[in-house]
Amino acid sequence: MQITATLNYLRIGPRKVRLVTDLVKGKDVTLALAQLKFIPKISSRPVVKLINSAVANAKNNWQIEIDNLKIKDIQVDGGPVLDRWLPKAMGRATPIRKRTSHLTVILEEKVLSAKSAKRAVKNTVAVKTVSLEEAKKAEKESVKNKAVADKAKGQAGSTKRRLFSRKTG
Repeated sequence: MQITATLNYLRIGPRKVRLVTDLVKGKDVTLALAQLKFIPKISSRPVVKLINSAVANAKNNWQIEIDNLKIKDIQVDGGPVLDRWLPKAMGRATPIRKRTSHLTVILEEKVLSAKSAKRAVKNTVAVKTVSLEEAKKAEKESVKNKAVADKAKGQAGSTKRRLFSRKTG
């Protein structure tokens, strides 16, 4: 079972946020939250909030305990960039790019609970076994249908060519 939470338009650059998210990727949620508490980066606080939001989603929507969760992946993508200008000497201006980030956290169960296992079995698609003879017959039919379609397509194209190739006087 995968639980996701997203945070869009965070007003911190993606490179700065990736420094923090790479430290906790693949760890248990409780261990990651404890580690983020002591990281002296400004981007650690929004990451903690996002992970807590994903944990709340897991508890309320799927009844999964926090001890049974680990961080499968944290993706940090760039958001829109705000362009500002700083005046300089002799009438010049230099650009200031204020970057934003989009964060996505994907949590995963370490051990499937009974409810999750039932859901997983229910959601799996039954695979139909096909004999070799049936597969060959289906392949022949598809080749035949393709040949008929190509023939019809070729005839339609030739009539078009004939119509438009006549000289009008």
